[in-house]
Amino acid sequence: MSSVEIWLLALALAMDCFTVAITSGIIQRRWHGRTALSVSLSFGLFQGLMPILGWMGTRYLHGVIESFDHWIAFGLLMFLGCRMIFEGLRGEESNHHFDPSDLKTVLLLGIAVSIDALAVGISFACVGINSWGQLCSPILIITLVSCVLALLGYALGVAFGKRIQIPVEPLGGVILVVIGCKILYEHLML
Repeated sequence: MSSVEIWLLALALAMDCFTVAITSGIIQRRWHGRTALSVSLSFGLFQGLMPILGWMGTRYLHGVIESFDHWIAFGLLMFLGCRMIFEGLRGEESNHHFDPSDLKTVLLLGIAVSIDALAVGISFACVGINSWGQLCSPILIITLVSCVLALLGYALGVAFGKRIQIPVEPLGGVILVVIGCKILYEHLML
């Protein structure tokens, strides 16, 4: 994957973080530095950890699935991208029965928004990322982008309250679909 693709992938993965962080800020309605920091770090760290877990689990099976790994990466990214698009277009509101200042809640949200990143880790193994050195840069970028966008999302949620309506999830889904199509095209045509 090129570095542009990695940055776009990181942005796509961080869309859920951004959206949930906005919701957290809306619920808080005023800046709480501790909550902003815990949301940002939790979301970023889980977004960085999940691809590692997916990659580690898959790389041991890579020799077995090498002939159809591009289809797996394509299918995972298409599934996740389409799900993000449809969920974003449906406009379902998040459940407001959680306290964004509660650490347990923030950790659970961190896990929930990073499940997609687990599948991305599987796709990393399928597209030929087969060493820790190759994995390090994408993981750092994903973690950084997720932390920054979660912090920005929280700040926007606090600043604008319920008035803000940014459809970021569908955009993240489109990015995942485009990257999945590119992976499939490269493997079938090259």
